Amino acid sequence: MTTAYLAVDGLETQLREELQRHGVVPSAEHGRLLITDGSAVPAAWSANIWRDCIELPVASIGSAAKALRDIQRNWAMYAPLHHRRAALIQEKLPHVSAKPIVFPAAAPTAPLGSWTLLAPDRLLAAARCSAPFPNGEVAFVEDRDGPPNRAYLKLWEALVRAGRWPQPGERCLDLGASPGGWTYVLAKLGAGVIAIDKAPLDPKVAAMPGVAWRGESAFGLDPASVGPVDWLFSDIVCYPARLLALVERWRASGLVKNFVCTLKFQGETDHDSAAAFAAIPGARLLHLHHNKHELTFLLPG
Repeated sequence: MTTAYLAVDGLETQLREELQRHGVVPSAEHGRLLITDGSAVPAAWSANIWRDCIELPVASIGSAAKALRDIQRNWAMYAPLHHRRAALIQEKLPHVSAKPIVFPAAAPTAPLGSWTLLAPDRLLAAARCSAPFPNGEVAFVEDRDGPPNRAYLKLWEALVRAGRWPQPGERCLDLGASPGGWTYVLAKLGAGVIAIDKAPLDPKVAAMPGVAWRGESAFGLDPASVGPVDWLFSDIVCYPARLLALVERWRASGLVKNFVCTLKFQGETDHDSAAAFAAIPGARLLHLHHNKHELTFLLPG
């Protein structure tokens, strides 16, 4: 069995380190694609995981496209090498829509395979992949007027990947909210938002219906002073170990149904803390296309 992991551009080292912790050493590397023997292991630093890969001969462009079509309809190309020949094969495959998403919307559910030319006469393909978007890359129809910064794109993607988002009337807690990019998204969805930050919100966000700002530290906040919330959001700049302690305190309180938090790594990647987040029952830990040296923690209620 062969599994391939597509590293996030610029974060190949983080993926190699993560795989090594699972005892996995790539047998080959093809651009950002790390090819391994054995079944898939959790890999938060991958943009996409190719499961049950197969190699196919490429006698001609037409025969390669037919071989892929015979497996399934939808395919995404990854072409760090032999790009022109790969593009000619992709042109003979059914078109996969890559239109920007209008938020809120669910991620595509149709199976999307991935393939690459290892050599002009040989391709690697996987019909089952972890990402619902080509090479893990998602684009949105952006809101260039409302949010005070571009952090909103990260939250949009997290909620699309989660497959659900706050509904009108639900109660949200946004920790480290200033200047208010995430609070803006939540208020636009019709949710009530308690925004916690010592720094004030952007005035336009603060004036939105349902938004209440509290000038406090997220780490000093007593859960009992907030009460039950449907969603806890955090995009705080802090060490992941400190965020883990905060999340565990709120989990222990029993007051939160859903968590969406960003783990921000400063300097060395704290793989131990990332593994601790991933080990929480029901959690998902993943690198979003709009993350940088960060991971996103999702814990649905």
